[in-house]
Amino acid sequence: MSLGRAIGRVAWASALAGAGAAIGYAALRTEAGREADEDLFKTLNAPHGPPVDRYLAGVTELGSMYAAAAAAGALALAGRRREGARALAGAGATWLLLQGVKRLVDRPRPFTADPGGTRQLIAEPRGTSWPSSHPAVLTTFSRIAARELRVGRLGRLGLTGVDASVGASRVALGVHYPSDVASGLLIGRAVARVWPRGRSQGRR
Repeated sequence: MSLGRAIGRVAWASALAGAGAAIGYAALRTEAGREADEDLFKTLNAPHGPPVDRYLAGVTELGSMYAAAAAAGALALAGRRREGARALAGAGATWLLLQGVKRLVDRPRPFTADPGGTRQLIAEPRGTSWPSSHPAVLTTFSRIAARELRVGRLGRLGLTGVDASVGASRVALGVHYPSDVASGLLIGRAVARVWPRGRSQGRR
């Protein structure tokens, strides 16, 4: 990989991570940002009917490390062990990074900050609220896997839709604010952007 490409990837990753941090800062440290975050949370957390709630409760765990490990296992069975392992390693790094950030920021989850005004539809997750690790883990895994497997533009678009669905589910189910999810998605992409490529990818 050329020095120019490496610098470009680091610059993109820095911009993505910086945007995620800026969203978090606005939601946590400014009155206007906090109000907008809470208003959007109330809209997305409002009742949308049992079928929608069941769908969201099912899709949300696609962002867990268990799901990432299962996907890596499926790729290994399909003869793409290295690609799956690389994506899983990136997802694991994202998860570890965000657990550390959560401890530093220590934002209460919506059902803790406003128990009477929050519809909590799944069991209480561990850790604090900002940033959301489920969409971050999923987007890191899917971005790395798509790159390593040379998935086309349409396939990447579909994966982005899944990432967004998981992110929206975390808000609708009452365990994250929208800013948590937006920051998580951006940080997850930042990690994927700088994660080491496979040999064939590095020569492209």
